[in-house]
Amino acid sequence: MKFIPYFFLAAALFTSPVCAEQGVTLPDAVGLALRNSNLLKSEQFAVQAATAGRDAAKSRYFPRVTIEEMFTASNSPTRTFMMKLDQGRFTSNDFLVNNLNNPGTETDFRTTITLEQTLYDRSVGLSVNIAAKEREERESSQQFRRELVTLEVVSSYVTVWRTKAQLGAAEKGVISAREHLRLAGVRVGAGTGLKSDELRARTFLAEMEEQDIRSRNSLEIARLRLGKAMGAPAGAAFDISGEIRPLSVAASQEELLRLALEHRADLRGVERQHGRAELGVGLARSAWYPTVHAGGAVQINDRSVPFGGENNSWYAGAALRWELFDGMRRSREDEKARALQAGAAEMLEQYKKEVTFQVAESRLRRDEAAKRVEVARCAVGDAEEGLRLVQKRFEGALATIVELLDAQTSVNRAWASVIETDADLVLASAQLAFSTGTLRKEIAP
Repeated sequence: MKFIPYFFLAAALFTSPVCAEQGVTLPDAVGLALRNSNLLKSEQFAVQAATAGRDAAKSRYFPRVTIEEMFTASNSPTRTFMMKLDQGRFTSNDFLVNNLNNPGTETDFRTTITLEQTLYDRSVGLSVNIAAKEREERESSQQFRRELVTLEVVSSYVTVWRTKAQLGAAEKGVISAREHLRLAGVRVGAGTGLKSDELRARTFLAEMEEQDIRSRNSLEIARLRLGKAMGAPAGAAFDISGEIRPLSVAASQEELLRLALEHRADLRGVERQHGRAELGVGLARSAWYPTVHAGGAVQINDRSVPFGGENNSWYAGAALRWELFDGMRRSREDEKARALQAGAAEMLEQYKKEVTFQVAESRLRRDEAAKRVEVARCAVGDAEEGLRLVQKRFEGALATIVELLDAQTSVNRAWASVIETDADLVLASAQLAFSTGTLRKEIAP
């Protein structure tokens, strides 16, 4: 199955009219979920947005070029004076006092092409680095979401397996209850049993049938939940295919912790948040440095035609700007950035402790589940042997129906415990792999 493209597998499964009858293996279910999850698609768009933000920050390295067309009409002495100068129409008559004080209405179309280039600004590089860190955070969030989706699929998959096993046990319970009812009826007919025994056996059968109904409904819900976890269309249900076994885990606590510190994407995200906060301190302090900019412009003026060329001029130059006093704003911004950096450092330290605890807890839960499986399987053997002995005694009129049904209940409970502990062991193993950040790699490498 590994060599079949997921596109064709998804087309075969998600377009099937009877999805509940389609068996899917755990690796394939995880692969389909990673391709179709709406949450992962949302994370991908967040990464794209962060990438665009990083590229937008880089744009400050490049020059800015603008073009502007402006129309002006005025009879203001100063404005008309400058209009004629810009248009190259100024004459000696314009210096006459009456013409200066009482000019006629003049119009001007001014076309300006401007270029601006930053030569030195410490905030530019820091802003780019901060935007890059934000993108890395989104990538870490996306990777962690992949682990969460994988864990959800594993949990849903195991739930289907567990409810199928519970349904199988319930069906066997119904068969056993019917046999007990038959034996009770035989004894009543032979005059060696009581009518109350037959009624008690009938009540027990009703309980088993009720359990069978619940198990069937739970299985349908579990299949629907698996389809949802896989990113299938709403209402699609899936069955499972193949065996599920607990994942293998590293032998030592030290190795598990090393894997977690190396592979946990959420931890990487917190580390990048801390790195971004450190860059924020540098960005705040960059405001203390001067900035140097260069620029130039070409200006074209015409009294009657837009973008006309009656006269043109240009200028070019550079400027240094150094803010000496700003009312303590920069000091407060620096203080704010250092506080955020200290908070991010504390958060990172706490998160490392949380990861260490999660690894330790997951390993203990996994070891506990493995031991419970052994105990549960031993209990099944004892319960079945006890049922066999009581059933023989009941057939020989040496045991009551209550003793027989109690023995059957013990067997049912023992098998239910085996099912639960087997499922818990698989889930505990998956949770341990999740705590080390390697679940997706283990399930669908």
